[in-house]
Amino acid sequence: IDTSHGISLQNGAVPGEQGKQEKSVKRGNWGNQIEFVLTSVGYAVGLGNVWRFPYLCYRNGGGAFMFPYFIMLVFCGIPLFFMELSFGQFASQGCLGVWRVSPMFKGVGYGMMVVSTYIGIYYNVVICIAFYYFFVSMTRVLPWTYCSNPWNTPDCVGVLDRNLSSRAALNLTQLLNTTQKRTSPSEEYWRRYVLNLSDDIGNLGEVRLPLLGCLGVSWVVVFLCLIKGVKSSGKVVYFTATFPYVVLTILFVRGITLEGALTGIMYYLTPQWDKILNAKVWGDAASQIFYSLGCAWGGLITMASYNKFNNNCYRDSIIISITNCATSVYAGFVIFSILGFMANHLGVDVSKVADHGPGLAFVAYPEALTLLPISPLWSILFFFMLILLGLGTQFCLLETLVTAIVDEVGNEWIIRKKTFVTLGVAVAGFLLGVPLTTQAGIYWLLLMDNYAASFSLVVISCIMCVAIMYIYGHRNYFKDIEMMLGFPPPLFFQICWRFISPAIIFFILVFTVIQYRPISYNEYVYPTWAISIGFLMALSSVICIPIYAIYKVCRSEGDTLLERLKNATKASKDWGPALPEHRSGRYAPAFSPSTESHLEVQPLQPEKGQSEAAAASPVQGSNGSAHSQDSRL
Repeated sequence: IDTSHGISLQNGAVPGEQGKQEKSVKRGNWGNQIEFVLTSVGYAVGLGNVWRFPYLCYRNGGGAFMFPYFIMLVFCGIPLFFMELSFGQFASQGCLGVWRVSPMFKGVGYGMMVVSTYIGIYYNVVICIAFYYFFVSMTRVLPWTYCSNPWNTPDCVGVLDRNLSSRAALNLTQLLNTTQKRTSPSEEYWRRYVLNLSDDIGNLGEVRLPLLGCLGVSWVVVFLCLIKGVKSSGKVVYFTATFPYVVLTILFVRGITLEGALTGIMYYLTPQWDKILNAKVWGDAASQIFYSLGCAWGGLITMASYNKFNNNCYRDSIIISITNCATSVYAGFVIFSILGFMANHLGVDVSKVADHGPGLAFVAYPEALTLLPISPLWSILFFFMLILLGLGTQFCLLETLVTAIVDEVGNEWIIRKKTFVTLGVAVAGFLLGVPLTTQAGIYWLLLMDNYAASFSLVVISCIMCVAIMYIYGHRNYFKDIEMMLGFPPPLFFQICWRFISPAIIFFILVFTVIQYRPISYNEYVYPTWAISIGFLMALSSVICIPIYAIYKVCRSEGDTLLERLKNATKASKDWGPALPEHRSGRYAPAFSPSTESHLEVQPLQPEKGQSEAAAASPVQGSNGSAHSQDSRL
């Protein structure tokens, strides 16, 4: 009888608020503030900081690119970051639950989930390739050093090949001009051995078993780190978020002591001010900030939802955004010092060896590492850093999906079985990643990277800004933040949220459409059907928004369409702080006097942790028996 009794209470029979408080205790919190900041840094700092930013910077005018980059950071990056953190922290809900603020827009949450699913699938494949390179680096001679392997072609010319005398090294420039066919051993290793690349995206070929094994390893690692949700991942980030900086510093010191390193760094930093008037440079800066900070993936809302209600997320958002951008700039030194050294060794221009994306991480940089003494050591360090950078982002992507599912179902059973939800999502992610380990896998990976997670993010973010600022109302939102932080958002942020950031996001959207070029990989041009699949992936996340909005309006009460719209956009009754002790002001519950007096029994020691408070306060059953909270855990 007692247990069934507990269940009826849990559904909010008498003291509905009490159940909510306990739920937040069950939902979990960060162990402390550092865990949250480190997790968010790990989330924002990803592979893009190493393999996209330095290349963008070099291509868009070197040091001159920093100017639009930091302007976009200040006017778009930090404000959006602060908005998402405060949004998740205020409601203590994942990317679906927060939309009680305006139920019609819950489709935005579903869109974020779809985007996180796509990114989570292919991101782990990149991590698995890094794992593979990490394992094969544990040899005396790196396997991509010489051209004497079975997979090499006659066109292969290694930078270290014994037949290449110093005189030939000087002639290499002429050689490059006459035959444009010189391929490096690292490129052949990557294309002909690791990927065993097929000739077409439709020709999947066989699954590359070593990559499949590494994909299994990376999913197991991600699952084990998230086995207890933020409780376990919060401990792991002490290592995964900080160690990449140690590696970057080691590689930086090694890089700048090399001959020719200065040339590379000058290439990276010399400002070409004429490029600043070019719209493409501003578009690239805005997009890079936007994607690099992970806005609109749903991860920021999810991570912030595990914060304590009064945490100063304003300070956090500034620390994290600036750390992220500083890391990008720092990584540029590491990459370009070694590329400059390699260009110097080959006697060519730095632009000949510069690359971005997987080409930089798995071809250009590993090749440069073969020139160093004890090259396997540097290789192991570099790929270990890539693995850690990737995992930090992957944790949050998986946690976003799991939190959204658990918060949405929201009953006792699923909260207890959260580990199994995590396992289910991880297994599904592994199975969906298998096609990306086939011989055509890299084509699909780049297709997902270019379409699934580009312009759909911009649309989602724009709609989120509009929904919070104009539908829910900026005055309401500023009051919410004041209630949470003790001060309203600074005037600068108020102006950015209402006018500047949405305008910049709109600019990125227009820019993305104008700049659109069909995707290609080296010389391979994607067929039309593949590009159509790419567009369908991009649409699949955005389409959630209108579909859910139409569904919600149809289900709302009201006689005319206008009334239904009003009811569908109006904040639902349970919107607001999750814990009853924070529901003051306009969120104060309207209790009947009897229950009100009954809820006063809570011990007033918030610092002892809410779990003790929850356990200590007896709950009056409807038959008058008081039994403590424990009986229904």
